[in-house]
Amino acid sequence: MASPRVMAIVLAGGEGKRLMPLTKDRAKPAVPFGGVYRLVDFALSNLINARYLRIVVLTQYKSHSLDRHISQAWRLSTMLGNYVAPVPAQQRVGKRWYLGSADAIFQSLNLVYDEKPDIVVVVGADHVYRMDFSQMVDAHVASGARCTVAAIRQPISLADQFGVIQTASDDPSRIAEFLEKPTNPVGLADAPDQVLASMGNYVFDADALVEAVTADADLETSKHDMGGDIVPAFVARGEAAVYDFIDNKVPGSTVRDADYWRDVGTMDAYFDAQMDLVSVHPVFNLYNYEWPIYTHLGPWPPAKFVHGWHGRIGHAVNSIVSPGCVVSGALVENSVLSPNAGVHSWATVSDAVLMDNVEIGRHAVVRRAILDKNVVVAEGARIGMDPDEDRERGYTITESGITVVDKGTLVTA
Repeated sequence: MASPRVMAIVLAGGEGKRLMPLTKDRAKPAVPFGGVYRLVDFALSNLINARYLRIVVLTQYKSHSLDRHISQAWRLSTMLGNYVAPVPAQQRVGKRWYLGSADAIFQSLNLVYDEKPDIVVVVGADHVYRMDFSQMVDAHVASGARCTVAAIRQPISLADQFGVIQTASDDPSRIAEFLEKPTNPVGLADAPDQVLASMGNYVFDADALVEAVTADADLETSKHDMGGDIVPAFVARGEAAVYDFIDNKVPGSTVRDADYWRDVGTMDAYFDAQMDLVSVHPVFNLYNYEWPIYTHLGPWPPAKFVHGWHGRIGHAVNSIVSPGCVVSGALVENSVLSPNAGVHSWATVSDAVLMDNVEIGRHAVVRRAILDKNVVVAEGARIGMDPDEDRERGYTITESGITVVDKGTLVTA
């Protein structure tokens, strides 16, 4: 039997309000992560590694940096018709922008008609994980379902934070009910303390997806959302299956990071996911060369550590240090330094995320903070030491006490 023709749609138009101020000037999928990556790189790398090479990325909110990154990093050979194409909202069906993720697909159905796929893989662009989507597609085809939802096991105590999937009692691969942030869910038969939470990744028969988003477009009561409206419609007709992420076997994964998936929708979740990368044995391993995460690296030189006498030693421990960085007589620990960041003598950076071109002056202290691009911390200045002081200066303080500094800010002593 011939392999199905597969097209992938990446939903990347999200505003990401809960990641403000990092999303003040960029779409959520374009937010930097792990030093050299953007969030969208994880979804795209998973698709590319699964050999799905016809991909459209639907963008809308402040998409310039996202479009630029995709055009620089994601150029595929056109000889065999492969592409990663950013597609902005085009108002093809009326003078309006996307009303939701389902409406984004509805307004972009010309892309599906042009490609003529048998299967459409629909994924979000703002989660951190590894996943072989070809295994999910195989499971979808074998199930005979028209829609398959990827799900990850989560503690039942966290069910009210997710869309939760209840499976049929006589068939654990079929979805009986899709519950949005339930307060009293039923645990799994093989794990009563867990539930299946939607990962925001879907596989559809192409004709079924077209029919579903077209019908949804005419419903005035719909929010035009994939998880909130489209999937429940398939569930109501008995046409929806679930794919348990625990069954996905990614080459090169370890027991420690095999089922890692993080929704970085809040600033604290984003910070915690960054910290997952820096330990000696990281919870999420960036060094899996059998399933690489691809990105675009600029023309940066190697990282450099200078000065080596007592009291003025440039060193970093339990940290990611990207190309172009210079740690000059300073201490960096438990931190992520993005390209071209500079840390000067007698400065201390701990439990922090520094994005591109951040400059930390002499004797400065940065602790439990996220500094967006082009931030300059002046000599002797402090960030993250006193939440009240940081709040008075206009910086964002998260629930867990992380200080976030906007792009291009000069932090004075």
